[in-house]
Amino acid sequence: MNLNVTLIAQAITFFVFIFFCAKFVWPPLVQAIEDRQKMIAGGLAAAEEGKKSLEVSARQSELSIATARNRAQEIVVQAESRVAQMIEEAKVAAKQEGEREKAAAKAEIEQELARAKESLRSQVASLVITGAEQILRREVDAKAHADILNSLQQQL
Repeated sequence: MNLNVTLIAQAITFFVFIFFCAKFVWPPLVQAIEDRQKMIAGGLAAAEEGKKSLEVSARQSELSIATARNRAQEIVVQAESRVAQMIEEAKVAAKQEGEREKAAAKAEIEQELARAKESLRSQVASLVITGAEQILRREVDAKAHADILNSLQQQL
Protein backbone atom coordinates (compact mmCIF):
# COMPACT_ATOMS: atom_id res chain seq x y z
CA MET A 1 0.00 0.00 0.00
CA ASN A 2 2.72 2.33 0.58
CA LEU A 3 3.58 2.29 -3.00
CA ASN A 4 0.11 3.20 -4.10
CA VAL A 5 -0.33 5.99 -1.57
CA THR A 6 3.09 7.41 -2.49
CA LEU A 7 2.26 7.15 -6.16
CA ILE A 8 -1.10 8.87 -5.65
CA ALA A 9 0.47 11.58 -3.47
CA GLN A 10 3.13 12.20 -6.08
CA ALA A 11 0.47 12.35 -8.81
CA ILE A 12 -1.59 14.85 -6.77
CA THR A 13 1.52 16.93 -6.04
CA PHE A 14 2.45 16.82 -9.74
CA PHE A 15 -1.05 18.00 -10.77
CA VAL A 16 -0.94 20.78 -8.13
CA PHE A 17 2.47 21.79 -9.44
CA ILE A 18 1.15 21.78 -13.05
CA PHE A 19 -1.92 23.79 -11.96
CA PHE A 20 0.30 26.25 -10.05
CA CYS A 21 2.66 26.63 -13.06
CA ALA A 22 -0.22 26.94 -15.51
CA LYS A 23 -1.96 29.52 -13.34
CA PHE A 24 0.91 31.64 -11.99
CA VAL A 25 4.19 30.92 -13.85
CA TRP A 26 3.16 30.15 -17.43
CA PRO A 27 1.13 33.38 -18.22
CA PRO A 28 3.99 35.79 -17.32
CA LEU A 29 6.43 33.65 -19.32
CA VAL A 30 4.09 33.61 -22.33
CA GLN A 31 3.54 37.37 -21.92
CA ALA A 32 7.33 37.96 -21.77
CA ILE A 33 7.84 35.79 -24.85
CA GLU A 34 5.07 37.64 -26.75
CA ASP A 35 6.50 41.02 -25.70
CA ARG A 36 9.92 39.89 -26.83
CA GLN A 37 8.49 38.67 -30.17
CA LYS A 38 6.72 42.02 -30.65
CA MET A 39 9.91 43.89 -29.79
CA ILE A 40 11.95 41.75 -32.23
CA ALA A 41 9.28 42.16 -34.94
CA GLY A 42 9.28 45.93 -34.32
CA GLY A 43 13.07 45.94 -34.48
CA LEU A 44 13.06 43.99 -37.73
CA ALA A 45 10.40 46.30 -39.17
CA ALA A 46 12.46 49.32 -38.09
CA ALA A 47 15.56 47.74 -39.61
CA GLU A 48 13.69 47.12 -42.86
CA GLU A 49 12.36 50.68 -42.78
CA GLY A 50 15.89 51.94 -42.11
CA LYS A 51 17.20 49.86 -44.99
CA LYS A 52 14.60 51.34 -47.33
CA SER A 53 15.33 54.81 -46.01
CA LEU A 54 19.04 54.19 -46.54
CA GLU A 55 18.41 53.13 -50.14
CA VAL A 56 16.26 56.22 -50.75
CA SER A 57 18.92 58.41 -49.15
CA ALA A 58 21.62 56.74 -51.23
CA ARG A 59 19.64 57.41 -54.43
CA GLN A 60 19.04 61.00 -53.37
CA SER A 61 22.70 61.50 -52.51
CA GLU A 62 23.73 60.04 -55.88
CA LEU A 63 21.26 62.36 -57.59
CA SER A 64 22.58 65.31 -55.58
CA ILE A 65 26.16 64.37 -56.42
CA ALA A 66 25.28 64.07 -60.12
CA THR A 67 23.52 67.43 -60.00
CA ALA A 68 26.50 68.97 -58.22
CA ARG A 69 28.88 67.51 -60.80
CA ASN A 70 26.78 68.85 -63.65
CA ARG A 71 26.64 72.26 -61.99
CA ALA A 72 30.39 72.18 -61.42
CA GLN A 73 30.94 71.32 -65.09
CA GLU A 74 28.66 74.19 -66.10
CA ILE A 75 30.60 76.54 -63.84
CA VAL A 76 33.90 75.34 -65.32
CA VAL A 77 32.57 75.80 -68.86
CA GLN A 78 31.30 79.28 -67.97
CA ALA A 79 34.65 80.14 -66.37
CA GLU A 80 36.55 78.91 -69.42
CA SER A 81 34.20 80.89 -71.65
CA ARG A 82 34.67 83.99 -69.51
CA VAL A 83 38.46 83.55 -69.56
CA ALA A 84 38.41 83.22 -73.35
CA GLN A 85 36.21 86.30 -73.58
CA MET A 86 38.51 88.26 -71.25
CA ILE A 87 41.55 87.20 -73.28
CA GLU A 88 39.82 88.25 -76.50
CA GLU A 89 38.82 91.58 -74.95
CA ALA A 90 42.40 92.10 -73.77
CA LYS A 91 43.70 91.30 -77.26
CA VAL A 92 41.26 93.75 -78.84
CA ALA A 93 42.12 96.43 -76.27
CA ALA A 94 45.86 95.84 -76.78
CA LYS A 95 45.43 95.97 -80.54
CA GLN A 96 43.46 99.21 -80.30
CA GLU A 97 46.03 100.66 -77.92
CA GLY A 98 48.83 99.61 -80.29
CA GLU A 99 47.03 101.14 -83.26
CA ARG A 100 46.42 104.34 -81.29
CA GLU A 101 50.08 104.53 -80.25
CA LYS A 102 51.13 103.70 -83.83
CA ALA A 103 48.91 106.50 -85.17
CA ALA A 104 50.28 108.88 -82.55
CA ALA A 105 53.85 107.91 -83.46
CA LYS A 106 53.08 108.36 -87.17
CA ALA A 107 51.57 111.75 -86.48
CA GLU A 108 54.61 112.73 -84.41
CA ILE A 109 56.96 111.47 -87.15
CA GLU A 110 55.01 113.42 -89.77
CA GLN A 111 55.17 116.53 -87.61
CA GLU A 112 58.92 116.08 -87.10
CA LEU A 113 59.33 115.49 -90.84
CA ALA A 114 57.30 118.61 -91.61
CA ARG A 115 59.39 120.60 -89.12
CA ALA A 116 62.61 119.21 -90.59
CA LYS A 117 61.45 120.03 -94.12
CA GLU A 118 60.42 123.52 -93.05
CA SER A 119 63.74 124.00 -91.29
CA LEU A 120 65.58 122.67 -94.33
CA ARG A 121 63.58 124.98 -96.61
CA SER A 122 64.37 127.97 -94.47
CA GLN A 123 68.06 127.00 -94.37
CA VAL A 124 68.12 126.40 -98.14
CA ALA A 125 66.32 129.68 -98.74
CA SER A 126 68.74 131.43 -96.44
CA LEU A 127 71.70 129.83 -98.20
CA VAL A 128 70.22 130.66 -101.60
CA ILE A 129 69.71 134.23 -100.55
CA THR A 130 73.21 134.37 -99.10
CA GLY A 131 74.59 132.81 -102.26
CA ALA A 132 72.63 135.18 -104.46
CA GLU A 133 73.90 138.15 -102.45
CA GLN A 134 77.45 136.95 -102.79
CA ILE A 135 77.02 136.39 -106.51
CA LEU A 136 75.43 139.77 -107.02
CA ARG A 137 78.10 141.56 -105.01
CA ARG A 138 80.86 140.25 -107.13
CA GLU A 139 81.25 140.81 -110.71
CA VAL A 140 79.80 138.41 -113.15
CA ASP A 141 82.36 135.67 -113.52
CA ALA A 142 81.43 132.07 -114.38
CA LYS A 143 84.32 130.62 -112.48
CA ALA A 144 83.53 132.65 -109.37
CA HIS A 145 79.85 131.69 -109.66
CA ALA A 146 80.78 128.02 -109.88
CA ASP A 147 83.04 128.29 -106.84
CA ILE A 148 80.27 129.97 -104.82
CA LEU A 149 77.72 127.35 -105.88
CA ASN A 150 80.17 124.57 -104.95
CA SER A 151 80.73 126.09 -101.52
CA LEU A 152 76.96 126.41 -101.08
CA GLN A 153 76.55 122.83 -102.15
CA GLN A 154 79.03 121.71 -99.51
CA GLN A 155 77.18 123.72 -96.85
CA LEU A 156 73.95 121.93 -97.70
